[in-house]
Amino acid sequence: MAQAAMLPAAPAPQALAIDRAHLKQMTFGDCGLERELLQLFDRQAELLLARMRTGDAAMLATLAHTLKGSALGIGATEVAQAAAAVEGAATGSPAQRAAALGGLAAATDAARVEIAALLRA
Repeated sequence: MAQAAMLPAAPAPQALAIDRAHLKQMTFGDCGLERELLQLFDRQAELLLARMRTGDAAMLATLAHTLKGSALGIGATEVAQAAAAVEGAATGSPAQRAAALGGLAAATDAARVEIAALLRA
């Protein structure tokens, strides 16, 4: 009896960094408001990450909390989760803070790439 060849598993669909349904709900479907919120988040995320890299533990926690709220507002769940991790690591060791910041930077980069694509559309 011949053995059936195993086909490689199909890759999982890429998760979106921005939950478009959530964004639409938060903006009542107003495309102009969606664009404005995405632009604001993009600028804010860049600024807050830069400040987080140089701030003390208290500032780090506060800025991460701010970014978490903004991310939840536009449906950037992974950014919000990563920001919560930074918030929790703010009082940890420098290595813990650095690791959490690295995760936040990666999640934020993914969201900003998607935002750029949405704004070009």
